[in-house]
Amino acid sequence: MHVYKPSMIAYTAAIAVTAMTISGCGSSKPASTPQATSASGGSSSSSSVDSAAAKLVPASVKSKGTITIGMDASYPPMEFFKPGSNTIVGMDADLGKALGKVLKLKVVEKNVTFDSIIPGLQDGRYDMGISGFGDTKKREQVVDFVTYLSAGQSFYTKSDSTKKFNGIGSICGAKVAVENGTTEQANALAQSKKCTASGKPAVAVQQFATQTAANLAVSSGRADVGFSDSPPVDYTVQQSNGQFKVSGPSFGAVPFGIALPKGNGMAAATQAAMKDLIADGTYASILKKWNMTDSAITNPVVNGAIN
Repeated sequence: MHVYKPSMIAYTAAIAVTAMTISGCGSSKPASTPQATSASGGSSSSSSVDSAAAKLVPASVKSKGTITIGMDASYPPMEFFKPGSNTIVGMDADLGKALGKVLKLKVVEKNVTFDSIIPGLQDGRYDMGISGFGDTKKREQVVDFVTYLSAGQSFYTKSDSTKKFNGIGSICGAKVAVENGTTEQANALAQSKKCTASGKPAVAVQQFATQTAANLAVSSGRADVGFSDSPPVDYTVQQSNGQFKVSGPSFGAVPFGIALPKGNGMAAATQAAMKDLIADGTYASILKKWNMTDSAITNPVVNGAIN
Protein backbone atom coordinates (compact mmCIF):
# COMPACT_ATOMS: atom_id res chain seq x y z
CA MET A 1 0.00 0.00 0.00
CA HIS A 2 2.58 2.67 -0.43
CA VAL A 3 7.24 9.38 -2.39
CA TYR A 4 9.19 11.45 -3.43
CA LYS A 5 12.48 13.19 -4.40
CA PRO A 6 16.07 12.15 -4.84
CA SER A 7 15.66 10.03 -7.96
CA MET A 8 13.26 12.56 -9.43
CA ILE A 9 15.50 13.54 -12.33
CA ALA A 10 15.93 9.95 -13.39
CA TYR A 11 12.27 9.24 -13.00
CA THR A 12 11.24 12.29 -15.01
CA ALA A 13 12.92 10.70 -18.01
CA ALA A 14 10.76 7.62 -17.52
CA ILE A 15 7.62 9.70 -17.51
CA ALA A 16 8.05 10.60 -21.17
CA VAL A 17 8.27 6.97 -22.22
CA THR A 18 4.57 6.22 -21.80
CA ALA A 19 2.60 8.31 -24.27
CA MET A 20 3.70 11.64 -22.78
CA THR A 21 2.00 10.73 -19.51
CA ILE A 22 3.19 9.68 -16.12
CA SER A 23 4.67 6.19 -16.09
CA GLY A 24 5.15 4.04 -13.03
CA CYS A 25 8.31 2.39 -14.38
CA GLY A 26 10.57 1.98 -17.36
CA SER A 27 8.97 -1.36 -18.25
CA SER A 28 5.82 -3.23 -17.33
CA LYS A 29 7.12 -6.69 -18.24
CA PRO A 30 6.10 -8.98 -15.39
CA ALA A 31 9.30 -10.99 -15.24
CA SER A 32 12.41 -9.01 -16.12
CA THR A 33 15.94 -10.35 -15.97
CA PRO A 34 16.76 -10.84 -12.29
CA GLN A 35 19.47 -8.63 -10.87
CA ALA A 36 21.85 -9.92 -8.26
CA THR A 37 23.56 -7.42 -6.03
CA SER A 38 25.27 -6.91 -2.73
CA ALA A 39 25.19 -3.12 -2.78
CA SER A 40 23.45 -1.30 0.04
CA GLY A 41 21.16 1.67 -0.37
CA GLY A 42 22.37 3.38 2.77
CA SER A 43 24.97 3.11 5.52
CA SER A 44 26.98 -0.10 5.38
CA SER A 45 28.16 -0.43 8.97
CA SER A 46 26.02 -3.51 9.51
CA SER A 47 27.83 -5.33 6.69
CA SER A 48 31.13 -5.34 8.56
CA VAL A 49 29.94 -7.32 11.56
CA ASP A 50 28.88 -10.91 12.02
CA SER A 51 25.28 -10.00 12.79
CA ALA A 52 23.12 -12.02 15.14
CA ALA A 53 20.40 -11.74 12.50
CA ALA A 54 22.46 -13.81 10.07
CA LYS A 55 22.65 -16.60 12.63
CA LEU A 56 18.83 -16.76 12.70
CA VAL A 57 18.53 -17.50 8.97
CA PRO A 58 17.05 -21.01 8.66
CA ALA A 59 19.33 -23.67 7.20
CA SER A 60 17.05 -24.14 4.18
CA VAL A 61 17.71 -20.55 3.13
CA LYS A 62 21.29 -20.24 4.32
CA SER A 63 22.33 -23.29 2.29
CA LYS A 64 21.28 -21.50 -0.92
CA GLY A 65 23.37 -18.45 -0.11
CA THR A 66 20.82 -16.18 -1.80
CA ILE A 67 17.44 -14.64 -1.24
CA THR A 68 15.22 -13.99 -4.23
CA ILE A 69 13.01 -10.95 -3.67
CA GLY A 70 9.84 -10.45 -5.69
CA MET A 71 8.85 -6.84 -6.36
CA ASP A 72 6.61 -4.96 -8.76
CA ALA A 73 8.83 -2.42 -10.52
CA SER A 74 5.90 -0.24 -11.59
CA TYR A 75 5.52 1.33 -8.16
CA PRO A 76 7.82 4.33 -7.64
CA PRO A 77 9.30 5.36 -5.33
CA MET A 78 9.06 1.90 -3.75
CA GLU A 79 10.53 0.13 -6.79
CA PHE A 80 10.88 1.04 -10.46
CA PHE A 81 13.34 0.68 -13.31
CA LYS A 82 16.12 3.20 -13.59
CA PRO A 83 15.38 4.88 -16.94
CA GLY A 84 17.18 3.24 -19.83
CA SER A 85 18.16 0.15 -17.88
CA ASN A 86 16.93 -3.09 -16.31
CA THR A 87 18.16 -1.99 -12.90
CA ILE A 88 15.48 -1.86 -10.21
CA VAL A 89 15.81 1.17 -7.94
CA GLY A 90 13.68 2.60 -5.17
CA MET A 91 13.14 2.46 -1.43
CA ASP A 92 12.20 -1.23 -1.34
CA ALA A 93 15.06 -2.13 -3.66
CA ASP A 94 17.56 -0.37 -1.39
CA LEU A 95 16.06 -1.99 1.70
CA GLY A 96 16.27 -5.46 0.14
CA LYS A 97 19.97 -4.98 -0.62
CA ALA A 98 20.63 -3.73 2.92
CA LEU A 99 18.80 -6.70 4.44
CA GLY A 100 20.90 -9.04 2.33
CA LYS A 101 24.07 -7.52 3.75
CA VAL A 102 22.93 -8.01 7.33
CA LEU A 103 21.71 -11.54 6.66
CA LYS A 104 24.93 -12.41 4.78
CA LEU A 105 22.98 -13.51 1.71
CA LYS A 106 23.31 -12.53 -1.93
CA VAL A 107 20.19 -10.67 -3.10
CA VAL A 108 18.40 -11.34 -6.39
CA GLU A 109 15.61 -8.84 -7.07
CA LYS A 110 13.01 -9.92 -9.63
CA ASN A 111 10.39 -7.75 -11.30
CA VAL A 112 7.00 -9.50 -11.29
CA THR A 113 3.38 -8.40 -11.17
CA PHE A 114 2.23 -7.47 -7.68
CA ASP A 115 -0.54 -10.07 -7.52
CA SER A 116 1.93 -12.88 -8.29
CA ILE A 117 4.28 -12.22 -5.37
CA ILE A 118 2.36 -13.93 -2.57
CA PRO A 119 1.63 -17.02 -4.70
CA GLY A 120 5.34 -17.04 -5.56
CA LEU A 121 6.24 -17.03 -1.87
CA GLN A 122 3.85 -19.92 -1.32
CA ASP A 123 5.30 -22.08 -4.09
CA GLY A 124 8.96 -21.32 -3.38
CA ARG A 125 9.78 -19.03 -6.30
CA TYR A 126 10.68 -16.16 -3.97
CA ASP A 127 12.16 -15.96 -0.48
CA MET A 128 10.85 -12.44 0.19
CA GLY A 129 8.33 -10.01 -1.18
CA ILE A 130 9.17 -6.33 -0.70
CA SER A 131 6.68 -4.31 -2.71
CA GLY A 132 4.75 -1.98 -0.46
CA PHE A 133 2.54 -4.73 0.95
CA GLY A 134 -0.04 -3.65 3.46
CA ASP A 135 0.16 -6.08 6.38
CA THR A 136 -3.42 -7.36 6.75
CA LYS A 137 -5.02 -10.20 8.70
CA LYS A 138 -6.16 -11.82 5.47
CA ARG A 139 -2.65 -11.84 3.99
CA GLU A 140 -1.22 -13.10 7.27
CA GLN A 141 -3.21 -16.30 6.77
CA VAL A 142 -0.84 -17.31 3.97
CA VAL A 143 2.42 -15.38 4.55
CA ASP A 144 4.31 -13.85 7.45
CA PHE A 145 5.18 -10.16 7.59
CA VAL A 146 7.85 -8.05 9.23
CA THR A 147 6.73 -4.41 9.37
CA TYR A 148 8.97 -1.69 7.94
CA LEU A 149 6.81 1.37 7.18
CA SER A 150 3.49 3.00 8.01
CA ALA A 151 1.45 4.82 5.35
CA GLY A 152 -2.09 5.51 4.23
CA GLN A 153 -4.07 5.46 1.00
CA SER A 154 -4.78 8.36 -1.35
CA PHE A 155 -6.77 9.40 -4.40
CA TYR A 156 -5.33 11.30 -7.36
CA THR A 157 -6.98 12.85 -10.42
CA LYS A 158 -6.02 14.81 -13.51
CA SER A 159 -5.14 18.35 -12.55
CA ASP A 160 -8.06 19.81 -14.49
CA SER A 161 -10.61 17.46 -12.93
CA THR A 162 -13.52 19.15 -11.18
CA LYS A 163 -14.48 15.98 -9.32
CA LYS A 164 -13.62 15.87 -5.63
CA PHE A 165 -12.73 12.66 -3.78
CA ASN A 166 -12.33 12.75 -0.03
CA GLY A 167 -12.38 9.40 1.75
CA ILE A 168 -13.52 5.99 0.59
CA GLY A 169 -17.20 6.92 0.79
CA SER A 170 -16.76 9.54 -1.93
CA ILE A 171 -16.20 7.12 -4.84
CA CYS A 172 -19.78 5.88 -5.35
CA GLY A 173 -20.54 6.18 -9.07
CA ALA A 174 -16.93 6.96 -9.98
CA LYS A 175 -14.58 5.13 -12.35
CA VAL A 176 -11.66 4.16 -10.12
CA ALA A 177 -8.31 2.80 -11.38
CA VAL A 178 -6.47 0.33 -9.12
CA GLU A 179 -3.68 -2.22 -9.43
CA ASN A 180 -4.54 -5.91 -9.12
CA GLY A 181 -3.85 -7.53 -5.77
CA THR A 182 -3.66 -4.29 -3.80
CA THR A 183 -5.53 -3.28 -0.68
CA GLU A 184 -7.02 -0.45 -2.72
CA GLN A 185 -8.53 -2.93 -5.16
CA ALA A 186 -10.17 -4.83 -2.30
CA ASN A 187 -11.34 -1.61 -0.64
CA ALA A 188 -12.84 -0.19 -3.84
CA LEU A 189 -14.73 -3.40 -4.56
CA ALA A 190 -16.02 -3.56 -0.98
CA GLN A 191 -17.07 0.10 -1.12
CA SER A 192 -19.01 -0.55 -4.32
CA LYS A 193 -21.20 -3.03 -2.44
CA LYS A 194 -21.74 -0.49 0.32
CA CYS A 195 -22.70 2.13 -2.25
CA THR A 196 -25.38 -0.04 -3.85
CA ALA A 197 -26.65 -1.23 -0.47
CA SER A 198 -27.33 2.39 0.47
CA GLY A 199 -29.02 3.19 -2.85
CA LYS A 200 -26.07 4.94 -4.43
CA PRO A 201 -24.42 4.09 -7.78
CA ALA A 202 -21.84 1.32 -7.77
CA VAL A 203 -18.13 2.01 -8.13
CA ALA A 204 -16.79 1.18 -11.59
CA VAL A 205 -13.55 -0.46 -10.44
CA GLN A 206 -11.01 -0.57 -13.27
CA GLN A 207 -8.40 -3.20 -12.43
CA PHE A 208 -4.91 -3.26 -13.98
CA ALA A 209 -1.87 -5.55 -13.89
CA THR A 210 0.51 -2.68 -13.04
CA GLN A 211 0.38 0.72 -11.41
CA THR A 212 1.71 2.14 -14.67
CA ALA A 213 -1.45 1.02 -16.45
CA ALA A 214 -3.64 2.44 -13.70
CA ASN A 215 -1.85 5.80 -13.99
CA LEU A 216 -2.40 5.79 -17.75
CA ALA A 217 -6.12 5.16 -17.28
CA VAL A 218 -6.35 8.31 -15.17
CA SER A 219 -4.21 10.47 -17.45
CA SER A 220 -6.18 9.38 -20.53
CA GLY A 221 -9.52 10.14 -18.88
CA ARG A 222 -10.77 6.54 -18.91
CA ALA A 223 -10.83 6.64 -15.11
CA ASP A 224 -12.06 9.51 -12.96
CA VAL A 225 -9.62 8.84 -10.17
CA GLY A 226 -6.65 6.66 -9.24
CA PHE A 227 -6.47 4.92 -5.88
CA SER A 228 -3.17 3.77 -4.40
CA ASP A 229 -0.91 3.98 -1.38
CA SER A 230 0.06 7.47 -0.31
CA PRO A 231 3.81 7.28 -1.06
CA PRO A 232 3.44 6.33 -4.75
CA VAL A 233 0.55 8.75 -5.18
CA ASP A 234 2.61 11.61 -3.78
CA TYR A 235 5.57 10.64 -5.94
CA THR A 236 3.45 10.24 -9.08
CA VAL A 237 1.88 13.66 -8.58
CA GLN A 238 5.25 15.30 -7.94
CA GLN A 239 6.74 13.74 -11.06
CA SER A 240 3.78 14.41 -13.36
CA ASN A 241 4.74 17.92 -14.46
CA GLY A 242 1.34 19.18 -13.36
CA GLN A 243 -0.76 16.43 -14.97
CA PHE A 244 -2.02 15.00 -11.65
CA LYS A 245 -3.12 16.29 -8.29
CA VAL A 246 -3.87 14.61 -4.96
CA SER A 247 -7.58 14.59 -4.13
CA GLY A 248 -8.35 14.81 -0.43
CA PRO A 249 -6.18 13.81 2.54
CA SER A 250 -4.71 10.33 2.93
CA PHE A 251 -6.62 7.89 5.12
CA GLY A 252 -6.58 4.35 6.49
CA ALA A 253 -2.92 4.16 7.55
CA VAL A 254 -1.65 0.60 7.90
CA PRO A 255 1.74 -1.04 8.48
CA PHE A 256 3.68 -2.10 5.40
CA GLY A 257 5.31 -5.49 5.69
CA ILE A 258 8.12 -7.54 4.18
CA ALA A 259 6.31 -10.68 3.05
CA LEU A 260 7.85 -14.08 3.82
CA PRO A 261 6.87 -17.73 3.34
CA LYS A 262 4.56 -18.73 6.17
CA GLY A 263 6.32 -20.39 9.07
CA ASN A 264 9.68 -21.05 7.38
CA GLY A 265 11.70 -19.24 10.06
CA MET A 266 12.72 -16.18 8.06
CA ALA A 267 10.48 -13.83 10.01
CA ALA A 268 12.70 -13.83 13.11
CA ALA A 269 15.86 -13.31 11.03
CA THR A 270 14.28 -10.51 9.01
CA GLN A 271 12.93 -8.78 12.10
CA ALA A 272 16.38 -8.89 13.69
CA ALA A 273 17.94 -7.54 10.48
CA MET A 274 15.44 -4.67 10.38
CA LYS A 275 16.29 -3.80 13.98
CA ASP A 276 19.99 -3.73 13.03
CA LEU A 277 19.30 -1.41 10.09
CA ILE A 278 17.28 0.92 12.31
CA ALA A 279 19.95 0.91 15.04
CA ASP A 280 22.92 1.61 12.74
CA GLY A 281 21.22 4.36 10.73
CA THR A 282 20.95 2.50 7.42
CA TYR A 283 17.15 2.52 7.54
CA ALA A 284 17.01 6.26 8.21
CA SER A 285 19.48 6.88 5.38
CA ILE A 286 17.36 4.94 2.90
CA LEU A 287 14.18 6.75 3.92
CA LYS A 288 15.90 10.13 3.68
CA LYS A 289 17.17 9.29 0.20
CA TRP A 290 13.60 8.67 -0.98
CA ASN A 291 12.05 11.47 1.13
CA MET A 292 9.98 8.98 3.14
CA THR A 293 11.01 9.83 6.68
CA ASP A 294 7.39 10.54 7.62
CA SER A 295 6.63 6.85 7.05
CA ALA A 296 9.36 5.57 9.40
CA ILE A 297 8.73 3.10 12.19
CA THR A 298 10.89 2.48 15.25
CA ASN A 299 9.97 -1.09 16.16
CA PRO A 300 9.52 -3.72 13.44
CA VAL A 301 7.17 -6.50 14.48
CA VAL A 302 6.16 -9.86 13.08
CA ASN A 303 2.60 -9.92 11.76
CA GLY A 304 1.53 -6.49 12.93
CA ALA A 305 -1.78 -6.24 11.03
CA ILE A 306 -4.37 -3.87 12.43
CA ASN A 307 -7.29 -5.45 10.56
